[in-house]
Amino acid sequence: MKLVIGIVRPEKANDVLEALYRAEVRGVSISRVQGHGGELDRVETYRGTTVKMGLAEKVRFEIAVSDEFVEPTIDALCDGARTGDVGDGKIMVVPLERVVRIRTGETDHSAVTPVAR
Repeated sequence: MKLVIGIVRPEKANDVLEALYRAEVRGVSISRVQGHGGELDRVETYRGTTVKMGLAEKVRFEIAVSDEFVEPTIDALCDGARTGDVGDGKIMVVPLERVVRIRTGETDHSAVTPVAR
């Protein structure tokens, strides 16, 4: 089992959700985050003062999947989030030691995106 974490542009969040749905990946957590990667710093004017904007708004997807769903999940994140410009985001894959579905008590593979397609 793996935790796939995708950090993408906010305007691409719906495209990513659609791509994940088409890939039959279920069970997604989404949160708004701020961060800084390879993007150039933005300079904006706020109430007559020039302000350097060091952090960019992003959307973080967290998806716990069985090993068979890791590549389809990565492909869906890339397909939905890619614009070809700097700042498209990153994907990290982290091993999961244990998962428990609170409602049913199912554990591990039974508690994440199903193994069978």
